[in-house]
Amino acid sequence: MTATLSSAKARAALRTSARVCVELLLVGLMAAVALWLLGRMWSVVWPLVIGLLLTTLTWPPTRFLRRRGWRPALAASAVTVAFLLVGLGVVALIAVPVASQSGELTDGVIDGIQKVREWAAGPPLNIGDAQINKAFDSAVSRAQDGLGSAVGAVVTGVSTVVNGLVTAVLALFLMFFFLKDGPRFLPWLARQLPGRLATDVPAVAARGWETLGAFVRSQAAVGLLDAVLIGLGLWILGVPLVLPLAVLTFVSAFVPIVGALFAGFVAVLIALVSNGLTDALIVLAIIVVVQQLEGNVFQPMIQSRGLGLHAAVVLLAVTLGGSLAGIVGSLLAVPVAALIAVVWNYVREQLSEPSPEAGPMD
Repeated sequence: MTATLSSAKARAALRTSARVCVELLLVGLMAAVALWLLGRMWSVVWPLVIGLLLTTLTWPPTRFLRRRGWRPALAASAVTVAFLLVGLGVVALIAVPVASQSGELTDGVIDGIQKVREWAAGPPLNIGDAQINKAFDSAVSRAQDGLGSAVGAVVTGVSTVVNGLVTAVLALFLMFFFLKDGPRFLPWLARQLPGRLATDVPAVAARGWETLGAFVRSQAAVGLLDAVLIGLGLWILGVPLVLPLAVLTFVSAFVPIVGALFAGFVAVLIALVSNGLTDALIVLAIIVVVQQLEGNVFQPMIQSRGLGLHAAVVLLAVTLGGSLAGIVGSLLAVPVAALIAVVWNYVREQLSEPSPEAGPMD
């Protein structure tokens, strides 16, 4: 017999689909409103984000001092002053020279792109200008806009722009208060929330803090190792702009996968323009070896726990963050995705059914 569709089941499926669509639209609307509010409050949110990221780096020495009997305010003050002195030293010794060479770095990348363009137009590829003009013009534009802001704004903005100074000062004060009163925050938060929220929100916050701290500290350590090894290789080969390239390598480490490709691409282009094809290939080999060491040796040794994110999710997060908020979005995309994963995993744990205990074996 030919099976006939049940009108009752069809109506039920349609009602369920409609309800799910309405719920998804509401969730999307609330997300859009949250992003709009975030943009309106960005002048406050950005120093808060920087303060939290700095706190993840400075909390281990603060915790060490507190465990040795130092009072919270004294430990936080000592670490904040030490961090400020180190930061000023970095600005004086590294950021200022890098800032003075950022224009040369951008020009070198553009010249490298032009060389690649000329090579692609000749044999054996013989790719016509009509096919590559649009792609290379876009690459030049991105290099001028993106690389200049990635190097110049990151290393000089805090010292030359008033908004950067205000952000840095606010972030520093927030870092001090987080170091001083951070351990009391979750108990205080639990007392302010009603019912089950008093348990769930602090638990998610604690997991999120652990994930964020693991990401920032591990990426900083791995980025420093990459910058030192790649910078040493560039210095041995006599490639110019070693210091800006090393700083770019360190900063790019905070954008997993994409950042390493971008920094390596820039280093190879600079070597191609200044030293020729042979040294450019050697630089490429050095970068590949360092990246292999990073993926197989450095990260497993330094990173105690992973973010729990697939590489495809990382790529999509970085792409989405970059399209929404440029360089800042690319830097924050992976930590935000990791925090969303923390919330999702906690919700799944709370909604999952407890597994039945296994009975005695026969």
